[in-house]
Amino acid sequence: MTRAAFLRALTLAPLGLLAACGGRDRPQRGALVRAAEAGDTAAIRRLLAAGADVDERTAGGRTAITAAALGDHVEAARVLVDAHADVDLQDAERNNALLVCGETGSVAMLREVLRAKPDLTRTNRFGGTALIPASDRGHVAMVRALLRTEMDVDHVNNLGWTALLEAVILGEGGPPHQEIVRALFAAGADVNVADRDGVTPLAHARERRYAEIARTLEAAGAR
Repeated sequence: MTRAAFLRALTLAPLGLLAACGGRDRPQRGALVRAAEAGDTAAIRRLLAAGADVDERTAGGRTAITAAALGDHVEAARVLVDAHADVDLQDAERNNALLVCGETGSVAMLREVLRAKPDLTRTNRFGGTALIPASDRGHVAMVRALLRTEMDVDHVNNLGWTALLEAVILGEGGPPHQEIVRALFAAGADVNVADRDGVTPLAHARERRYAEIARTLEAAGAR
């Protein structure tokens, strides 16, 4: 092959071939997050072994461990936690691995995240801890699991609501939310913390005709 032909071939060569020739040990940026989104544990292991930054972030600030949590890819999260992923890093939507658990209700994922000793005070885009969305979405097992941590049971979010208030206001009043109300009270939640308008959880329960929740709150000394 002439020199001119060789140079022309290089110009036309696919980018992947050039990477294989000169940068096979440098994982493409973003590949780790994509692998985590797909739950591709084998790819995650390969990328980490090849030197990928376990805390690399997308343009929106999302990390691989948050991506794994969003997809409930527990094994992928286990590998990332073992590689010392920073579970506290938050993306542009203020999501991180722990806060995502509050939304998805995945206790299996929570166990992996807790191994990394997360900051339990981190808050989501509404200013709430993971306990608050878990309570309003009726994730009973998640609420119980979070209550076994040191998370503040009476944390107030940007809407002026605690986990107890959200369980009543945004809940459906059925068995899951009834159980969550009982669990929050048993964990020491203040049943008389009112919203910004001064309306208590009991008043909200009565307004919505959630009779069982109202009875629980009355027995707990709610006003």
